[in-house]
Amino acid sequence: MADFPTYLPALITPFTSAGELDLKAQAHNVRQLADAGIEGFLIAGSTGEGPYLEPGERARLIKAVRRRKTHLMVGIAAETTRMGLRLVDEAVAAGADSLLVLTPTNMARNRDDVVARYFQAIADHSPVPVLLYSVPPFTAYSLPVPVVEKLSRHRNIVGMKDSAGDVVRLQAIVDATPSNFILYNGASRALTAAMTVGCHGAITASGNYAPELILQILDVAARDPLAARDLQKRMTSLSAAVEAHGVPGIKAASAGIGLQPGEPRLPLVPMTRTAGAELGRLARSARVS
Repeated sequence: MADFPTYLPALITPFTSAGELDLKAQAHNVRQLADAGIEGFLIAGSTGEGPYLEPGERARLIKAVRRRKTHLMVGIAAETTRMGLRLVDEAVAAGADSLLVLTPTNMARNRDDVVARYFQAIADHSPVPVLLYSVPPFTAYSLPVPVVEKLSRHRNIVGMKDSAGDVVRLQAIVDATPSNFILYNGASRALTAAMTVGCHGAITASGNYAPELILQILDVAARDPLAARDLQKRMTSLSAAVEAHGVPGIKAASAGIGLQPGEPRLPLVPMTRTAGAELGRLARSARVS
């Protein structure tokens, strides 16, 4: 577990107005967040518009920042095992330290046996550790705890990110899996509560626009959850305001603290200038020393 940071931001992917990757912006964003104390990054997750990335783009995003001494977790989003294995090969060849594998949810949704076989095939194939990824707000499918329990016995499935924001569910996953199974909470509103039920840490979009606040919450919560109450209230309020607008809102807020978010990839569109500036102001006001 020491190789996996307590916190990783679900890093945004900067695109130009023409829809191309902006790798200079990618490097800038990682450098700035690392200077703020971030020790690992999730590349090509949901916030990173992973399902919108084209073949080869994961590799380019990884290589743009691989020289830094940080843990690089890479998102795998595929609907077939064949495509999933290709994305695994691409990410690993480029230098991924671990993989966060999204549930396939097109024709496989609610077919728990199909989903389990998909994860097993990915984990059998991957030379780097695999983590499960359940994000029902995006997929309308929550990986059942009994399936998580079964998959946690696989030698190469080392953990999970769960973004339901349900602390009772997080507790159930902790109880059902081995003590060395790494569970990340994916909801900013549950940072403090998730740590109290045994989560290893968090992977959230809010690290793009409030990295110092999140690191402070996790540090305080590890020692005294009640002492983190006011910090958590600030985080909950800020993330609700920003993430109600999805990826465009997260990018606008991140620009407010100096990141270079670029534009979202169509069909997503940027926030209006006025609305985006307000989210940037909110992010700046949440900064802590």
